[in-house]
Amino acid sequence: MSDLLANLNDAQLQAVTLPPQHALILAGAGSGKTRVLTTRIAWLVHTGQLDPHAALAVTFTNKAAKELLARLSAMLPLNFRHSARGMWIGTFHGLCNRMLRAHHRDAGLPQLFQILDSGDQLAAIKRLLKTLNVDDEKFPPRDLQHFINAQKEAGFRPEAVEAWDDYTRRRVELYREYENQCQRESVVDFAELLLRCYELLERNEPIRRHYQSRFRHILVDEFQDTNRLQYRWLKLLANEGREGGACLFCVGDDDQSIYRFRGAEVGNMRDFEREFHVANVIRLEQNYRSYGNILDAANAIIRHNSARLGKNLWTERGAGEPIRVFEALTDGDEARWIVEEIQSLVRDGMSRSDIALLYRSNAQSRVLEHQLFSAGIAYRVYGGLRFFERQEIKHALAYLRLIANPDDDTAFSRVVNFPTRGIGARSLEALQDAARTYNASLYATVPHLSGKPGTVLAQFVRLVEELRRDTRRLPLPELVDHVLDASGLRTHYRNEREGQERLDNLDELINAAANFVGESGATAEALEADHALLADFLAHASLEAGEHQADAGSDAVQLMTVHSSKGLEFDVVFLSGLEEGLFPHENSILETEGLEEERRLMYVAVTRARERLYLSFAQNRMLHGQTRYNLRSRFLEEIPEGLTKWLSPPTSRAMSPRGGFGGYYTPSAPAARPAVAPRSGREAGGLRVGQLVSHARFGQGVIVAAEGSGADARVQVNFGPAGIKWLLLAVAKLEAA
Repeated sequence: MSDLLANLNDAQLQAVTLPPQHALILAGAGSGKTRVLTTRIAWLVHTGQLDPHAALAVTFTNKAAKELLARLSAMLPLNFRHSARGMWIGTFHGLCNRMLRAHHRDAGLPQLFQILDSGDQLAAIKRLLKTLNVDDEKFPPRDLQHFINAQKEAGFRPEAVEAWDDYTRRRVELYREYENQCQRESVVDFAELLLRCYELLERNEPIRRHYQSRFRHILVDEFQDTNRLQYRWLKLLANEGREGGACLFCVGDDDQSIYRFRGAEVGNMRDFEREFHVANVIRLEQNYRSYGNILDAANAIIRHNSARLGKNLWTERGAGEPIRVFEALTDGDEARWIVEEIQSLVRDGMSRSDIALLYRSNAQSRVLEHQLFSAGIAYRVYGGLRFFERQEIKHALAYLRLIANPDDDTAFSRVVNFPTRGIGARSLEALQDAARTYNASLYATVPHLSGKPGTVLAQFVRLVEELRRDTRRLPLPELVDHVLDASGLRTHYRNEREGQERLDNLDELINAAANFVGESGATAEALEADHALLADFLAHASLEAGEHQADAGSDAVQLMTVHSSKGLEFDVVFLSGLEEGLFPHENSILETEGLEEERRLMYVAVTRARERLYLSFAQNRMLHGQTRYNLRSRFLEEIPEGLTKWLSPPTSRAMSPRGGFGGYYTPSAPAARPAVAPRSGREAGGLRVGQLVSHARFGQGVIVAAEGSGADARVQVNFGPAGIKWLLLAVAKLEAA
C-alpha cells in the first residue's frame, strides 16, 4: 500500500484517498490526472472498498482507455489482475455499445447490429437523399448529418424537435426517414449508441436498477468535454445523486474546455458540483511538465476569464527561460524567422520531433509548410492533411489543371461532378468506353456522346471552356479567385455548416498564387501572356504535395492546430499568428462565451511547452486573398512583461481601457518600420476606441483603433463575422450604436 501512494504529492494523495463520496478533481495541465484516476481505483480495491467489477471508468478516446487499463493492471493486487480485462473501462460509445449488446432486445436492436462510423453515416445519408429524390444542394448531406447528430446529442428524437419553418420541418422529416432506414438495416451511428443506451436505462427500471446497484464507483476522465446527454447518462447510472447511488469521481479542467463546437458543455462541471452537493473539490495545481515562466504566463492569461472554477499552476522546476516574442513585418517574414529558429535549435542538438509549430487555423499552415519545404526541414502535419493534400485544394487545383490542359483525365474525373451537376456513374462509364474507342481524352470524347450523357457532359465542357476563355489575361491570383467562384466550389462549401475552414483554405490558395508570382521573378511580358505562370504554379503545388512529409515516427517537426495539440507536450513550442481576428478568432470577439473559449484555447497552447515557448505575430498578413493590417492579440498583452523577451522590440505596448465588447488598442508599429502598419490612436472624427458603432453593410462592431483627423480620419472596426475593417470616416458613415 505504501508503494502505491509513495509518489503522490499532497493534493494527489488527498484525491486518491477520499472517502466514498462524490468528488470533483480540477486537474491542471500536466498535473498527473491519469495517475490520480488509476491510483484511486487501485487504492479502493487494495483497501477492500471496491470489487474491480463494481467500477465504471469513462474516457474520451480508445487510446486513453487502453492506457488506463494497462496502468491499472500493473497496480492491482495479484489476485485481482486476472479480472482487470473484464472491468468496465472505455469510452462513452464503447460502454454504451457493451450495454446495448447485452440488452439488445430491450433496446429494440438485433443481436448483431452494426455501427456506422462518421464516413459510413454520411454515405447512408447520401443514399437516403438519392432514394427520396431530395435535392442535395438544398439539403447538403454533411449539413443534414450535423443536424441529426446534434438532435441526438441533445436527446431529441424527430417527434421532439421543434420546427418553426418549412426548411427545418423538412430536415426533421429526413431525420425520421434516416432513423427508419437505420432500423431496417440494423445499423446505429455513434450518436445513436449513447441516445439508445440512455433511453434503455431511463425507461427500463429493472435494467437501470441492475447497473445502479452494480457500479459503486463511477470515474470520469476529461469531464469538461462531456456534452449534455453524456452527463445525463452518468447521472442516471449514479441514481441522480440519491442515497445508495454510485459515487461520482469526476476529473477535468474547465480551463481546457475547447470543444464547444462539438457539443462539449463546460457548465456540466458547475452543475455537477451543485446537483450532487459536492463537498470535495480538489485542485491539482503542481505541474510536472513546464518551467515556471510558461506556467505563470498561462495563469495570467486564463485569469481574465470570469466563468471558471479557479486554480493556479506551479512547478518545482524553476522559472526557466523567458518567453520569446517576435513581431514580423509579414506572415512570410514570420514563417522564415520560425524556420531559422528551428534550424538553430537543431544545430544545437534539439530533435525535430521535440519541436511543435501551432496555429489557430488550418489555413495558416500553407506559408509555414512552404518555408519548411524550401529549407529542406522534415515535418509532419499532426491530425490533418498538408495544405496541398486537402480535399478542397485538390478540387481547386483540378480545375486549374483543366485550364492548363483539358486532356488531363485525372483532373477531369475528379471534378466532372463536383460540385454535383447531375452527372451519374452511367454517364461516366459511357464516356470512358467511348474514350477507349476513339483513343482520345475524356474531354475530347464528349462531343462524340449522344443522348443524356452527351448533354450533361457537354455542359461541363462548356464550363471548362468558359474558364479558359475568361481567365486568359488574368494575373495568377485573380485567375485562381475567378475559378473558385465560377466553378461553384465557394458556393458548395459556403452551404456546408462546417465549410468555413475549407473556404479559408481556398482563400489561402489565392495567397499561395500571389506569393508564387512574387517569388518567380517573372517579367512584365510573361505576366501578361495567356495563363502566364499557371503551369509553373501547378508544378510548384505538385512538388510541395509530394513525399516530402516525414514518415510516422521519424525525426520531424510537428505541425498542428491548437485544437489538435490538446493532450500533447513538446520541449519547444512555436505559436504563430497571434493577431486580433485570427487568435482570438474574429467570430468570437463580440461574444463573451466565445472569447472565453478562445482564451482557454490559448491556455492549452501555452501549456503544451515544456522548456521553451515562442510567440509570434505579423503586422500584415495575407488573409482571404487580401493584405490585412493587424493588431496584435490581446492575449499577448495579458502576459506580464517580466515573463517575456521581445526579439523585435516595439516602441510601446500600451493598452487602452476596454469598453463595450472589448475595445482594444495597439499603438504604432516599431520605429524601424514606420510605413508598414498604420499609426493608431484613441480617437478620430469624434469616435473613440471601444465605442460600439453600426455600418449599413457590415452591421454592428466595435472600434479597435483610430487615426488621423478631418478628411483623413479613419478607424479600424471589428465587425465580428464580417471581419476587421479600416474605414475612412468621411465615406463610411458610421453611426454610434
